[in-house]
Amino acid sequence: MVTVAIIPARGGSKGVPRKNIRPLAGKPLIAHSILDAQEAQWVDQVYVSTDNEEIAEISATYGAQIIPRPPELANDTASSESALIHSLQYLETQGILPELMVFLQCTSPIRTGLEIDGAIAKLKQEQADSLLSVSPSHRFLWQEVDGVVQSINYDYRYRPRRQDMNPQYVENGSIYVFKPWILKETGNRLGGKISLFVMSEMAALEIDSLEDFEMIDFLMNRSQ
Repeated sequence: MVTVAIIPARGGSKGVPRKNIRPLAGKPLIAHSILDAQEAQWVDQVYVSTDNEEIAEISATYGAQIIPRPPELANDTASSESALIHSLQYLETQGILPELMVFLQCTSPIRTGLEIDGAIAKLKQEQADSLLSVSPSHRFLWQEVDGVVQSINYDYRYRPRRQDMNPQYVENGSIYVFKPWILKETGNRLGGKISLFVMSEMAALEIDSLEDFEMIDFLMNRSQ
């Protein structure tokens, strides 16, 4: 029984062309997730699921194994779950039966192998079935429904001090850990008993635009 890391990386990216192989802090974006997974002591095997030959070649250069993703699972409407399900099915045809799956998103590169290990350890310690990484949030949230504006996570008439609010977290998209049966039975990365792994607020930064690339590139270069 092994713990595998799955890193989905499709070739088509309209917002940022060639996003997954675009240089970030001196390495292709996808390389950061591969190296993080390799750094984690509790990850046994690292796989990249992709439909793109160039991504596959670069990923292999950094030591990842490749799961060829069918084109129909790599279009704009394909979900991450579809790639994860296909990856699990592919591994099973190769005789690999994971005990745990670690899902890493390339677009959330501010993490370390130590944090991946911490997430796996927390899932095991709490005997959870799935886990997601989160970052602390101290935002006052609002919504507008049918023209009516409402405060969501506090009563604006009695504005609390931030330090007096109950802890709140935002899903940062960096690390997911789950048992394969969760994915098989629910078609979702999360299910059963769910745990939270708290990371820094900076870990919530995601790459969706060229501006995100520039900002995170600056932050990662500064921290080196």
